[in-house]
Amino acid sequence: MSCQRFLSEKRVFPGEEIELKLRLTNRKLLPLPWVQVDDEIPDQLALPDTTPPGSRPGTRLLSSTASLLWYTGISWRYRLHCRKRGFYKLGPITVTSGDIFGFYPRSANQPVTDEVIVYPRLFPISRLALPSLQPIGETRAERRIFADPIRTIGVRDYSPHDSLKHIHWKASARHQKLQVKVFEPTTTLKVALFLAADSFQGEGISEDDFELGVSTAASVANFIMQQRNQAGLFANSLLPDSDQPIRIPPGGSLHQLITILEALAKVTLSPSASFAEFLQEEWGHFPWGTTIVLVISRPPEALPELIVRIKEAGYKLVVLQIGEQGSNGAEYSDAWYNVTRAGDSLEFALRGSR
Repeated sequence: MSCQRFLSEKRVFPGEEIELKLRLTNRKLLPLPWVQVDDEIPDQLALPDTTPPGSRPGTRLLSSTASLLWYTGISWRYRLHCRKRGFYKLGPITVTSGDIFGFYPRSANQPVTDEVIVYPRLFPISRLALPSLQPIGETRAERRIFADPIRTIGVRDYSPHDSLKHIHWKASARHQKLQVKVFEPTTTLKVALFLAADSFQGEGISEDDFELGVSTAASVANFIMQQRNQAGLFANSLLPDSDQPIRIPPGGSLHQLITILEALAKVTLSPSASFAEFLQEEWGHFPWGTTIVLVISRPPEALPELIVRIKEAGYKLVVLQIGEQGSNGAEYSDAWYNVTRAGDSLEFALRGSR
């Protein structure tokens, strides 16, 4: 006998459904008077009122029985309801059969395993001000569409359409005629998102707060990349299939967004290290001018000192706080938002800005 599992999709968003198909085939000349196929699936993918509990905690049992003639097969179809973000493993499958009276049953495990990733929920963001050291960004453009008044790359002769505030007075005195600044063009904003997993632990913080924090990070990354900017993700969380934290450098491709969403689908509350240590280790690797966005609930005690050091090194820093767990360091950040869910969207209440 052989048993196969087929899934219509392996990457979905919360609220979507997957079709699961089990195919059992009898490849022998002898018929099977009865056969039972048991497939344990995660509780978050099955309907509790239609499937009995499995042998392992947190699982439900898909159980089917049939009789098979020689060289025949049978299929069963189920609908899996993906209700919650997560990384789920399906399998193995247990196949049980025996004599016609059921006196001598025998079971075998089929090594059929699959993985289903349920992405975090994405909320629309109408407007979110993310400051950068450069008004347009920090990446050079091939064509000079925008001028960045922060970066001066030279001077040239004054023309009537030039703004008087761009006149370089020292160069004008040296050349004995008016000179204006030539600015370096830039087009891209780089954002490094940090999710503080351990800040969502403790009294007064619920699992819903953590899920909102994960969805906030996913929604902000999606918003940034829709604006054709670059986003990266860093989280001090141990993933179910790895013993390493999340480190995804900023990028702007479509594959980059999928990578971020898959990482956030797997993120857990188990920290790899304290967030203060993790942030201190990572932030110095970014290009000068990168905007750092922290998604936290309870700010760590060392956060004010870290914010000051990060800003002194030439970075902009924004904090997105989930819930009301104090504002340790709000006076030092460039912007501090309190994030709440309002129906199918996110609200960003600006607490402080420098």
